[in-house]
Amino acid sequence: MNPIILPIAELKPALNGLGKIINMKSAVPILLQVKVERTSEGWIALTATDLDRFVTVRFEHPSEGPPLAVLIPFDQLAQITKKSGRDESLIIEVNCPADIMIRFALANNLGGSKVKSLPIVEFPTTPRLKADGIPLPAEIRRSIREAMDCASVDSTRYILNGAFIDTSNPKACYIVGTDGKHLYSANSFTLPLKNSVIIPSHKFLGWKEFNLDGEWQIKADEVAVQLSTRRWRFISKQIEGNYPNWRQTIPNPNEAKTRITINPEKLEELNKLIQRIPCHDADKFNTIGLEWKQGQFLLLGKDSLDEPWTRVPVLDVKGEGPEVTIFINRRFLTKAFDYGLNTIALINDISCLRFHNQGKQMIVMPLRPEGANPPPPAVPVIQSSPPAPTPPPKPMISSPTSESPIPNGPKTPVEEAIDMTLQIRDKLNEGFNLLRDLSIKLKGINRDHKNSAKDLQSVRSTLRQLQVMKF
Repeated sequence: MNPIILPIAELKPALNGLGKIINMKSAVPILLQVKVERTSEGWIALTATDLDRFVTVRFEHPSEGPPLAVLIPFDQLAQITKKSGRDESLIIEVNCPADIMIRFALANNLGGSKVKSLPIVEFPTTPRLKADGIPLPAEIRRSIREAMDCASVDSTRYILNGAFIDTSNPKACYIVGTDGKHLYSANSFTLPLKNSVIIPSHKFLGWKEFNLDGEWQIKADEVAVQLSTRRWRFISKQIEGNYPNWRQTIPNPNEAKTRITINPEKLEELNKLIQRIPCHDADKFNTIGLEWKQGQFLLLGKDSLDEPWTRVPVLDVKGEGPEVTIFINRRFLTKAFDYGLNTIALINDISCLRFHNQGKQMIVMPLRPEGANPPPPAVPVIQSSPPAPTPPPKPMISSPTSESPIPNGPKTPVEEAIDMTLQIRDKLNEGFNLLRDLSIKLKGINRDHKNSAKDLQSVRSTLRQLQVMKF
């Protein structure tokens, strides 16, 4: 039977991509295998899966021989490939399903490594989507990646763990991503998709090789979604459920009183400046202040909680509207500038900020700086009753299954149960964080113990040498 030839120049990047799907800690042996096949047309293809996702790569040139498919352990294939030269090839010899050998260059001869293969019938069947492929221009691909970068990674809010392509308005589709603290959306395009799609986030979709392999095409049905390039194909189960009504979190642009516009050419330089501004709570909120005052835009930061704010002016900025000071997570600020969102629209110091540019926008929840006291009133006012509390900022996105409480009314049993689940979640997260800190501390103690043991062993060795020396 004709062997399968795998050129190392193509195999190395192929295994790099497939390795982003394979979980080497998996307890299921079949998920640690790579399916190597030669199609009826002679194309060589490699496939890996974690059951929820399938990734396939096709090699550049076809080879002669009948259709053939075998399973090879990923780690064995990767180890042999790593030791081979770029101009070499691996030869997969298949005498029978139980007799598979990987041949590789060894000096002037061929070496061999026997494969402990599993039956090919045990490998999960790759889904085949019957829908037509829809091309995705470069700008849409970029928006999908940016939306995934803003999506949630919280498993308890799985519906938010991906990029949402909203086709409810066929003439103005949107790509949306949010984690509840900031929300990204992009429009100005149309896609002939029958239904809206939630593409689960995955590190493979951000991989450089996949993004540089030509135009993307998308296919979707009721169960799965497929993104393909010239040689790569990524198939994943869709995230089931109804995406929250993200539009209700977008502030009314007409309510923005202060607008600040930054020269787009200065955004990269400005992000470098932000990294140098001191931060007193980098381990918690990563706070930075934005201030529009006396016709000047300033960034605020400080080294410690009890210090005054350091104000850094930003040049080449245009602005208008009332003076305002607002605080946000600087990670969201640099992200907005990375996306080219150079206009900031502000309503007041407690409402959501809106970064935007053309068809893209990012809505960000503000922060209340630690230790900041509310400014005193301009004119003292004597009141017979306590003043009404200032309303907090409206949450970005609430859970799609929760109901909003009735204002000033008692909570229903369902709402009380939801509050209890949130409290339990917070306690569990706190416990996980403590376990993580304990693990880090134990590793440090263990490392110090090993170093001490080595030092002690060295001292003992020196003493033994001194004992046998004759003067």
